[in-house]
Amino acid sequence: MLLTIDVGNTNLTLGLYKGQELDTHWRLATDHERMPDEYGLQILGLLSHSACSIDQLEGISLSSVVPLLTGRVAQACRQYLKIEPLIISHELNTGVKILYENPAAVGTDRIADATAAVTRYGAPVIVVDFGTATTFNAINRHKEYLGGAIAPGILTAAQSLTQRAAKLAPVDLTIPPGPIGRNTPNALQSGLLFGYASMVDGMVIRFRSELGEDAKVIATGGLAETIAPLTTSFSIVDPWLTLDGLRMLWEMNPIK
Repeated sequence: MLLTIDVGNTNLTLGLYKGQELDTHWRLATDHERMPDEYGLQILGLLSHSACSIDQLEGISLSSVVPLLTGRVAQACRQYLKIEPLIISHELNTGVKILYENPAAVGTDRIADATAAVTRYGAPVIVVDFGTATTFNAINRHKEYLGGAIAPGILTAAQSLTQRAAKLAPVDLTIPPGPIGRNTPNALQSGLLFGYASMVDGMVIRFRSELGEDAKVIATGGLAETIAPLTTSFSIVDPWLTLDGLRMLWEMNPIK
């Protein structure tokens, strides 16, 4: 079995694979104060709950966009799971040529997304990942990662707005009755959900003007299934694309 770990600014997402099949997955809140022992014990608890023993683990694939936590989670893997994790970077064999001006600046979750998207769905392809940030990633028909766009994530925008506007209270991210909100909560939901859906559709049009109209568009991330139905852009919704990318990268880069 393979354990995949994606450390994000908001969530720590883990997946347990049996071969190429995602058997179990967990999404936890990222805690920047947690130490290696705490992460190790938490991961052990999750594995125990899924009836997976350490002896069944063949490897660990680790992606992190939080430098402070990369070493801590890696140390937890070594100390508690007795496995040296594969730490994802642009220097690995990814199956995608990275043409970003500074390849080291590309988030490792975006690298995993690109690898999985090209491998599973072909190129050209656009991946929209709904996380702390909403990222748009462009891979051309030559399997070259060109770059993309980064916008505030929906939850990030919602939290910023309600913290800075005295009369705006937090709302659930549920679809309101229509675009024209007849009360403040519905108006806020409309701006966040319909507004972001329209932003996605507009950005996809711009990306396709450079990549080609045949570019597939994939939605992934924690809020993919919430936003995708409100858009006209997505041909594929794959919430666990990043974890699949981590699995593929581990298969492509065996630790010697």
